[in-house]
Amino acid sequence: MQIVGLEEAMAAIGSGSRVYTQGMASTPHRLLGGFAERCRQLEQMELYHLHLEGATPWVTPELADRLRDISLFVGANLREAVNDGRAFYTPLFLSETPWLLSQPQSRPHVALLNVSPPDRHGFVSLGPTLEANLAAIAQADIVIAQINRHIPRALGSALVNQSAITYGVMWDEPLDCSLPLPGTPVTDAIGRHVAGLIPDQATLQLGIGRIPNAVLQQLSGHRDLGVHSEMISDGVTELAERGVITGAYKKTDPGQIVATFAMGSQSLFDFIDDNPTVSMRTVDYTNNTAVIRCNPRMISVNSAIEVDLTGQVVAESIGTRIVSGVGGQMDFVRGASLAPEGKSIIALPSRTGSGHPRIVASLRPGAGVTTTRNHVQYVVTEYGVAELRGSTLEQRVRKLIAVAHPADREPLERAAKELWRSV
Repeated sequence: MQIVGLEEAMAAIGSGSRVYTQGMASTPHRLLGGFAERCRQLEQMELYHLHLEGATPWVTPELADRLRDISLFVGANLREAVNDGRAFYTPLFLSETPWLLSQPQSRPHVALLNVSPPDRHGFVSLGPTLEANLAAIAQADIVIAQINRHIPRALGSALVNQSAITYGVMWDEPLDCSLPLPGTPVTDAIGRHVAGLIPDQATLQLGIGRIPNAVLQQLSGHRDLGVHSEMISDGVTELAERGVITGAYKKTDPGQIVATFAMGSQSLFDFIDDNPTVSMRTVDYTNNTAVIRCNPRMISVNSAIEVDLTGQVVAESIGTRIVSGVGGQMDFVRGASLAPEGKSIIALPSRTGSGHPRIVASLRPGAGVTTTRNHVQYVVTEYGVAELRGSTLEQRVRKLIAVAHPADREPLERAAKELWRSV
């Protein structure tokens, strides 16, 4: 690794380059700011990434003819650009991201990283965001790393020899933190219903937000839980410190909390730092259905934008408007469903914050089905649990109407009778 200034590192990037950048809490803002400036002198550039935090100065009218931003998971900072056609979205299972980076049409020439300083053995850590970054390093001709003392020394597969890095740019900046959101009566009720489906000795996959937090808060009385998840948040650390999460009954990585990225407060990153009970792994391992299904009592909990009365789940768009991405929902829905005594759960409020139904008779035109009705087991709202697996269409309609908002049930029944004669 050669330590250089930002401008010298960016000068190594030439026209026609495909670039992959680390994201989530580890988004390398200094490098991306320099990259945006460098693109003013270049042409035919592409930037691939998953969710990014912070500003996106490369998505501007001035750079529109020079750079294509290609997102595999669209965050709030890029939604407007994606839906206006100034940036682009690729729907893809999260587990397949390393595969995408190995394909000739999408192989990165450059990888941008945010890593810890080298330890005494010459290894840096990729910190709380591993996902597909090892694949990007393996494929790239040039690897540029922001050497940042705020990056925790995550273990597992997160350690990389500094010899794999072409240029290091010294720049310290705090990680992007996400403080836990407070619960509401609705999310607390959902949390209780979901927790009632989780037995002792289960292995969990949960995301981030009010509903996962509400579920985790209901699990303090459980015993010997494990975690095998694409992500972890502050609620996981709290249960681990209380001794609720032990991983004692996991078949894969027993005793370890396994994830491919972490999003949360500084306390979460402090918990990860040099902690041998936390194993950060690549996304083609954490989200591999064959690995997930090995854990008995595997429980996946994911959310949705809307669910229709047959059980089709939309999690990435509002009609044709892209708001997030495929992510790992299907990876874990299928893996948990195939595990011994496993359960996959879709949990969502019955209505949006503005009062629109989320249990609907028909999906909005153009909506992308993230999880098919054939894969869905449980749908949970604040009004209860609908177990759909093995149910007829008529039974699904009845079960889902029962967990819809009370004011929406009669309109849903009328719509169902028009759509399905058997109802």
